[in-house]
Amino acid sequence: MPRLNDHALLTELEPKAEEYLERHLTMAKPWYPHEYVPYSQGRSYGDWFDDAEPWTPDHSRLEGVARTAFEVNLLTEDNLPSYHRVIHAMFAHGDGAWINWIHRWTAEEGRHSIVLRDYLLVTRGVDPVQLEDDRMGVMEQGYERDSNPLRGMAYVAFQELATRISHRNTGRYSQDPVADRIMARISADENLHMVFYRDMLDAALRVDPSRTVEAIAAEVAGFEMPGTPIRDFQRRAVQIAKAGIYDLRVHHDDVIWPLLRHWRLFDIEGLDAAAERARDELAAFLDGLEAMATRYEEKRARQREREVARTG
Repeated sequence: MPRLNDHALLTELEPKAEEYLERHLTMAKPWYPHEYVPYSQGRSYGDWFDDAEPWTPDHSRLEGVARTAFEVNLLTEDNLPSYHRVIHAMFAHGDGAWINWIHRWTAEEGRHSIVLRDYLLVTRGVDPVQLEDDRMGVMEQGYERDSNPLRGMAYVAFQELATRISHRNTGRYSQDPVADRIMARISADENLHMVFYRDMLDAALRVDPSRTVEAIAAEVAGFEMPGTPIRDFQRRAVQIAKAGIYDLRVHHDDVIWPLLRHWRLFDIEGLDAAAERARDELAAFLDGLEAMATRYEEKRARQREREVARTG
């Protein structure tokens, strides 16, 4: 089967984009950030208010790692203007379903940073000055990706699922029912976004299987969460991984493999030589990732045993 250029691919896939957008609109439930935030708990920060009280760490109802995870999740969501620009460059095609999907996705994603910021500021969950400084830093860096639409679809399918799981696990880890409810609501959005991109890749595998397999393999091997511009991202990511909120095991078992199984990626026939090589390389990469996840779990278990021994 011949490979398609980007314009031809998006044209061929547009009927499916329209079908899946209409399906999305029937499944998406309207919700309102103000209904999830306990505003009655709020107190002023600014010096010119009579009830103002500067923030101190003991105000937070979130344990340290939970607070870190909430900060990372919010700062990741904050970069939405850059994400909109990137997906517009990837998928903008004509004035139909692709454009309508881009705008709908952006509008839904915008609610996530609204509700997270309101929750954290009202409940004094984080240092508001540092949070704003970090937001400025993240948005000044922006976010960049090339405009290859198949690579983009593959990346966003994995990323939306990863974000759904990270948000959901953060809510559960917080031990705060308000935070948990917020994260469950955001996760439901992320799941529907993942389903759109997952099923668009299903369609792409039928239209241009070799190029699509190459795109999926490349995105698995090169995957990075979009929060990498965040200050101290790697240190924070390590803390989040140690807490089991999002680590290599979660990424391997709950993000990569569910999508690969859904696409039956290793059963696809008729690939050209380049796509076959990419799939073989993907299989080797996954073996290595499994081994890394196992080593990390064993190391974490030994660390916990040492901590129990010291405190026991």
